[in-house]
Amino acid sequence: MSFHLDRVHVWACEVPDEAGGVANKLHALAEAGANLQYVGTRRQPDRPGTGILYIAPVTGPEQTRAAKAVGLREVFSPVIVRVEGDNQSGLAARLTKEWALADISFTGLTMTVLGPKFIGYAAFDNPVDANKAATILAQIGTEAKAKEMAVKEPAMA
Repeated sequence: MSFHLDRVHVWACEVPDEAGGVANKLHALAEAGANLQYVGTRRQPDRPGTGILYIAPVTGPEQTRAAKAVGLREVFSPVIVRVEGDNQSGLAARLTKEWALADISFTGLTMTVLGPKFIGYAAFDNPVDANKAATILAQIGTEAKAKEMAVKEPAMA
């Protein structure tokens, strides 16, 4: 097993914290043909009545125009890394421990399992931390694949 890693170019905007605040933005993107792989929202506790919408990807000129028309803009902080692969017990614990040992602080982590696979999005303050974290992810994936292959290979007599 190995992991597939991608840097995600995220677009974001402020939204009113009310019914339809997010739907209005997403509707414009859907009309432009967007097939979003990531949608994240959160309230802004320091700004009552507002929230933040994060989306990805925005591709092509029509989607870019639609995104800009509803106030979305590409953001460079946080830096988002998307990872997917075969699920394994304890992965989140191992991953966050390895990041801590490497002195990497992340601003957000979401991991979801569907059947035998998982997908995760990790947010970092800067590209340096994101790159270090991606290297650790790749190492964990490579180690897991080596263990998997060792189990499948019959012992030589």
